[in-house]
Amino acid sequence: MANKKKFYVTTAIDYPNAEPHIGHAYQKIIADVIARWHKLKGEDVFFLTGTDEHGKKIQEASEKQGKTPKEFVDELSKRFKESWKLLNIDYNRFIRTTDKDHEKIVQDIIKKCEENGDIYLGEYEGLYCTGCEAYYTEKDLIDGCCPIHKRKVEKLKEESYFFRLSNYQKFLLDLFKKHPEFILPKERRNEIISRVKEGLSDLSISRTSFDWGIPFPGNKKHVVYVWFDALFNYYSATQQKGKEKYWPADIHLLGKDNSWFHCVYWPAFLKSAGLKLPKTVFVHGFLQFNGQKISKSLGNAISPKILVGKYGADSIRYFVCRQFPFGDDGDFSEAALIQRHNDELANKLGNLVSRVSALAEKYGFEEFNYPITIEKKWEKYIREGKIEVKKILSLNPDKTIHVFNRKNEQGEESLLFDSYFQLRPTLRLICNLVEYQVEHSQFDKALNTIFAFIDNCNNFIQNKKIWESEDKRALYELKESILEIARLLSPFIPESAEKIKKQFSAKKMKKGDILFEKI
Repeated sequence: MANKKKFYVTTAIDYPNAEPHIGHAYQKIIADVIARWHKLKGEDVFFLTGTDEHGKKIQEASEKQGKTPKEFVDELSKRFKESWKLLNIDYNRFIRTTDKDHEKIVQDIIKKCEENGDIYLGEYEGLYCTGCEAYYTEKDLIDGCCPIHKRKVEKLKEESYFFRLSNYQKFLLDLFKKHPEFILPKERRNEIISRVKEGLSDLSISRTSFDWGIPFPGNKKHVVYVWFDALFNYYSATQQKGKEKYWPADIHLLGKDNSWFHCVYWPAFLKSAGLKLPKTVFVHGFLQFNGQKISKSLGNAISPKILVGKYGADSIRYFVCRQFPFGDDGDFSEAALIQRHNDELANKLGNLVSRVSALAEKYGFEEFNYPITIEKKWEKYIREGKIEVKKILSLNPDKTIHVFNRKNEQGEESLLFDSYFQLRPTLRLICNLVEYQVEHSQFDKALNTIFAFIDNCNNFIQNKKIWESEDKRALYELKESILEIARLLSPFIPESAEKIKKQFSAKKMKKGDILFEKI
């Protein structure tokens, strides 16, 4: 492990004030894909998720059920863990902000910020949304309601400790200019820069109106504001023995409702405490249902447990990665999920695996190699994500691969790799392109590219007429191609990819069970 490149990915930690839903799951699936991809590259990966368990919202929800806050969060954090297990989310630590090591680190950080002159005692009055655990100004509201939860805010006035956020405007603007990769995508970065340029007010970081939180060091009347507490989970998870090497994080994945806290408060807190900053905060859109953000409060939550029971984990994982570009809002549709499951997973991938394994069981295969010559400039174009429409890639004097765009069944631009005689040269280009697309968070495009090659393999079988020619070399080429397809798909659909790998790595291949039953 000592010589491996480290990679640290985190998700938002979820409020366990209600059952987990598919909106929570979307981000965790993407984080798991990223973590698995970096493991595939041989890196030393640390993947963190968890639950954010303090604050007024939790206290109120527990009181409604006649439970203590701790009893309440113990029960619900367990449900989140169960849901992520069903979806094959392979995290390294599930952190809870009630964990003792985290609570101690938060108190230590507050002391450091105090020593640096960034914390003082005052009084705060403002418009507060309990759902967001945040204050709003009049101009932020929509008809007097929170813009996220669509509920009336309440006016609060209380003694509070403040963080001198106003001192960090220049630091933040310099950070965004010198390190544009700190906030991605650039549209979100531009939004944050515009707001920071308007000026920053000092931030209230303690509460006295409730007591469910980390005691504020030196003043037991106060508890730490939930956002100061929660943000440091990413750091505290790396302070266990042997985990220190993972800080700072390589990428934080956050929904757009959390962007201000993570892009403004978080780097300012870290700078005040003398800690290194994360490399990237990637702010993505909401997974919506019928055009609305999925949430328990809006009454449109969809349970991962129910969906996995109906469709299986891999189909859900595939759908949310393939259906819409990561970063944008996406609308969850069961009809669209079923269509992609049947058309792509069953008809294309499942059919390829079934046909090739049946032919290989009947005829066997013969290992062989042949030289591949591809002009370097084309490999560079592919590697850099530049697909040249209707260009011809030279392989050798009498063989070519045509790469061009076409419309797929959903009317989307899709690649077609047209190679009737050889698969391996195309596959080499595919691997370069998929790597570029995953590294640039283009998960939908990466899956599009992989499935364009799956189409190519299915066409290859037809053009070779293997059921007539009994071409054992062609079957070997298909077998090796399918193993590479399984490798590329393993971060997205790990369970199915493992089945393919096991089946096609066997010395004597057998057809096996249907990979994806049609819905």
